[in-house]
Amino acid sequence: QVHFVESGGGLVQPGGSLLLSCTVSGFNIASYDMSWFRQTPGNERELVQIVSRDLLSFEKGRFTASRDNNKNTLYLQMNMLKPEDTAVYFCNAGSDPRTSVFGSWGQGTQVTVSS
Repeated sequence: QVHFVESGGGLVQPGGSLLLSCTVSGFNIASYDMSWFRQTPGNERELVQIVSRDLLSFEKGRFTASRDNNKNTLYLQMNMLKPEDTAVYFCNAGSDPRTSVFGSWGQGTQVTVSS
């Protein structure tokens, strides 16, 4: 059975940083492109960052997604956070925010950026 357990969210001031983690069980993340997604109330889930199976990390703008294949864990380092980054953050395999490759999503971790 596939499980995603996201953690590391919280309340942070604008300009601050957070490191999110996603521990995966049920499949080997080394064999998959892995992504972070986020969702705000009333809106569809959106793709935040992808790290392909060929990379250990990928930086895009303020966010860096990385993976530790030995720990089967995905990370998202978020810097210079803005209020519009407030959302519930999820990880999953693939890059389609509308569906999960394995048919399941974790509970997500809440990130709130506010002064």
